[in-house]
Amino acid sequence: MSARDRILAKLRAARPAEPNALPDLDAHYTPRVRGESKAERLARFRTGIESFHAEVHISSEADWPALLARLCADKKVATMLYGADTPAGRRLDQATFPATTLRPWAGQVEDLKADLFHRVDAGFTQTRGAIAETGTLMLWSSEAEPRTLSLVPPIHFALLDAATIQPTFFDVLRTENWAAGLPTNALLISGPSKTADIQQTLAYGAHGPKELVVIVINAEGDAQ
Repeated sequence: MSARDRILAKLRAARPAEPNALPDLDAHYTPRVRGESKAERLARFRTGIESFHAEVHISSEADWPALLARLCADKKVATMLYGADTPAGRRLDQATFPATTLRPWAGQVEDLKADLFHRVDAGFTQTRGAIAETGTLMLWSSEAEPRTLSLVPPIHFALLDAATIQPTFFDVLRTENWAAGLPTNALLISGPSKTADIQQTLAYGAHGPKELVVIVINAEGDAQ
C-alpha cells in the first residue's frame, strides 16, 4: 500500500457514519439581541466603530447636509467627491458648502487617478446599513457611487440610517437575503484604514482614508 493509500484509508476510517447536524443559528444568535431597541443597537454600533478611531455624529433627515458642510469646513476639506445621482447626493447643494467644492463623480478611475490621489480631500457615500455587534458599516458600490469614493480620499464621510443597523452579521445575511444575490463588491468598513506591517507600529491611512466620519440619521425613537 502506498503512502497515499494509507492516508486516504485513515481519512475514510475517521469519517463519521452520520454527518454532523447543522447548528441552529437562530437559537444561537437570538438570545444575544432579544429585546434590543433601536437606541441600544445604535449605542452598540457607535461604541464599536468609535473604538476603531471613527467619528460618529447624530443628525436629522433635514439637517445632515448642513452638518456635513460644517464638518468639511472644520476639517478644511477643499474638495469632496460624491455620487450626484444618488438619493443622498441629490440633497447636496454647493450653496451649503461655502468652504468646500463639491465634485460629482464622473468618468473612469483611470481618468481621475491624479485628482483622486492628489487633489480630492474627501469622499462622501451612502451606506446600506451597519452591524451593531462589530461596529461595521456596509456599502454596496454602484456605477453612481463607486467604491473608490470610500477607499481613496483621505477622509471618508458616510451617511447611515439608524433604522438599517442590524444586530449581527447573521442578521444582515438573513434580512438582506444575501443568498439570493450580491453586488459585484460589498464593502464592510469598521474604521479608517490602518496597518501594522512596518515595524509592527499601527499607522492610519497607509492604504486608504485616514479618517472615517459617520453621520447617523433617524436615530430618534425606540422602534425595533
